[in-house]
Amino acid sequence: MTWAAFWALIASLDGEATEASCLRLAEELSRRLVPDIIRFAERHVEALYRLDLEKFGMLPVADMTDRNGESFPQSADVFLYARCAVVAAGRAVWEGVFFDVDKFVPYTSTRFDGEWLLYVPDQAYELATGKEWDHSTWYCSESYSNRNGWPDLAARCGHVTHWRRGESTCEV
Repeated sequence: MTWAAFWALIASLDGEATEASCLRLAEELSRRLVPDIIRFAERHVEALYRLDLEKFGMLPVADMTDRNGESFPQSADVFLYARCAVVAAGRAVWEGVFFDVDKFVPYTSTRFDGEWLLYVPDQAYELATGKEWDHSTWYCSESYSNRNGWPDLAARCGHVTHWRRGESTCEV
């Protein structure tokens, strides 16, 4: 699937990954051939992986503070859902955040929760085949899995971030 075809499908979300919009996308995708569903999943995860950068992940949640009024950091899940929200917002937003970190900030707020987008490939595959999704993708969408996007992570935490092709999970 080309990037243009992927973004054309994402455009059907009308800028937000709601349960209803993601179900519509899954239904639309399920009417395509299974290899197209798999290629959509590959592009989807790659788009999330490319956003897995320290400059985005270290931003605080836009509309949350602790009881002392201090910024509230994004958890791994919140960061994943924020990246999903950026993808759901469309190609122009996705491309724009790479050039201006401030364009990512609104998607860290609790108003944007792109979690539903994560389930689109699984739902589309199940609708198309009647079977449960059990494909692994080339990239990993989990937060902090992009080693190049978090160059200081291993040094700070003493962890090595890696992902092995062909496995269904990544390790952080």
